[in-house]
Amino acid sequence: MQQTVFPASETRRRITARLLVVQYGFVAAFAVLALSFWYLQVIGYTTYYELAENNHRRTLALRAPRGILFDRANRVLVENRDSFNISIIREHSRDLDHTVRLLAAVARVDEQGIRDTLRRRRNEPRFKPIPVIEDATPAQVAAVMAHRHDTELPDVVVERVPTRRYPLDELAAHLLGYVGEARDEEVATGAARLGAIVGQAGIERSYNVLLTGTDGERRVIVNSLGREIGTLGEIPPAEGHRVRLTIDYDLQHAAEEAFRALGYTGAAVVLDPNSGEVLALVSLPAYDPNAFAAGIDRASFQALNTDPARPLFNRAIQGLYSPGSTFKLAVAVAALEEGLATPDRKVFCAGGAEFYGRFFQCNLKGGHGWVDMREAIEKSCNTYFYTIGNEVGIDRIHKWATALGLGVRAGIDLPGESEGLVPSTAWKKEKLGERWYAGETISVAIGQGQVRVTPVSMATMIATIANGGTRHVPHLVKAEDDGTGWHDRPAPPAVRVPLRPETVETLHQALWMVVNGAGTGVRARIAGRDVAGKTGTAQVISIEGAKAAAGKTTRDLRAHGWFVFFAPRDHPEIAGVVLAEHAEHGSNAAPIARHVIETYFAQKEGRPLPAFPVPAASPVIVAGAGQGSGSGDRSGR
Repeated sequence: MQQTVFPASETRRRITARLLVVQYGFVAAFAVLALSFWYLQVIGYTTYYELAENNHRRTLALRAPRGILFDRANRVLVENRDSFNISIIREHSRDLDHTVRLLAAVARVDEQGIRDTLRRRRNEPRFKPIPVIEDATPAQVAAVMAHRHDTELPDVVVERVPTRRYPLDELAAHLLGYVGEARDEEVATGAARLGAIVGQAGIERSYNVLLTGTDGERRVIVNSLGREIGTLGEIPPAEGHRVRLTIDYDLQHAAEEAFRALGYTGAAVVLDPNSGEVLALVSLPAYDPNAFAAGIDRASFQALNTDPARPLFNRAIQGLYSPGSTFKLAVAVAALEEGLATPDRKVFCAGGAEFYGRFFQCNLKGGHGWVDMREAIEKSCNTYFYTIGNEVGIDRIHKWATALGLGVRAGIDLPGESEGLVPSTAWKKEKLGERWYAGETISVAIGQGQVRVTPVSMATMIATIANGGTRHVPHLVKAEDDGTGWHDRPAPPAVRVPLRPETVETLHQALWMVVNGAGTGVRARIAGRDVAGKTGTAQVISIEGAKAAAGKTTRDLRAHGWFVFFAPRDHPEIAGVVLAEHAEHGSNAAPIARHVIETYFAQKEGRPLPAFPVPAASPVIVAGAGQGSGSGDRSGR
């Protein structure tokens, strides 16, 4: 085979080209290296510096305590206490699965619960401690510390954290609320960070931003195993705003004491009628907010949610009930203000009356005879209100009832308030596509039919009548301290309801007669206090329905008892409502109001606070109805 021989010049040219390729290759390689070094040193400096620093430095969050809650006399209602969280630092874990199993065994807790917590917070930085046992017991802390060495639980730490404490236990639970870890939806919307402790109900939720403090931080030096070996600095946490509520502990205690002594569930709302300040707000049965403070277990939460007595349901602001005869006050206002009745106009009651081909029965079988408006309210005469309600009509009843605060939200600064309903022709047309029948107004006139109200809206109505026509918004916060001293919090703007003096005077006289005359509210009478009030008996189910259901249901079908009140009659200082579920009559709710009023004046005058007299026999209460669904007050009282 013949071998090709290149000239010397060609050979040199080829060698030169190859050298140039090698040179350019080296240049390119060094350029890439230079760019990489530039990127690491300039562009990625901050990131890699933090990673390097985190090899021996840590910034630990210091949870801020929430603001303390006081009553109007500066008595502590909610405070903080120290507790211990047991947390896992995943970055230090050589075998996370082993850590979970061992920790669950050492602390004697549910292993799956630890795994669920780690899974829920898996997107957090790996060097951040994840609390898996909150509010650990001293025994759990001791057990973990005994095993916290390099061969067993080097990735587990014990942290001291502030935790909410509710010294009143169940007292005022629905008012104060409770705290818990931020829900997924709160985190998703940016309302809270993952793992944050936030208000979940009551005042704790409504004023969460105010009560939440500013977390601090502690910068520490750690060794290769993650052990702290020094502290670089600390920024202490700042406590949330302290808040003074309008609530009066003595009145709150008096109302709940009376409910429990009588064995009733239900609700009460007590107001200062001249400002709208809430002096007491009761919903029973209740729950212990301390169970939520450090994280409630699944079984306990499920038990509360499935309890037929509905202890988590705030009856005072969420319960919708037929108002019974207490609604007659709104009908009386409508008749007087529209000029369709005078205080002295008399109607004859023979035990009922016929309207539109149907006989409507009065609460007194033999009838009340001739009664004017004051006597009709005093004796709760259904026939009188059938008559004037029919003349006023549903739309004017709706107009004045909503003006007084019924069928609309009161605007109280608590989450979840229900709206209620006072029907009208427009409402029925829109919701049901039907016209309103005049016969339906007859039932509405005595608080039956489709009328539904909340206890807080009833308290608003009676306070508006008591003060002569100013509808205040019920509110719970009186002042706050941001660290610079107490500052009064302005009340929400009030609405003026144009009630004529004659209307106010007529209602005040009639309501005084209910308690101090021959009316149904005599159990609220207090010598020298001029208590005014009105009872109402709201059926859970109609009489016909009760007869049909007799012996076929375990549901308690006894009527609810209402009592709205204020005192003194001429210059009211206190007003409110009591709803006693299944009390059968409004007169059975009156002693609760009496005890609250007696406590108010005893406190004001510096006398010993009264104790509620133990009844000879308490009624048997069947747990259940938290939301009235009946057709109203057939008895009318």
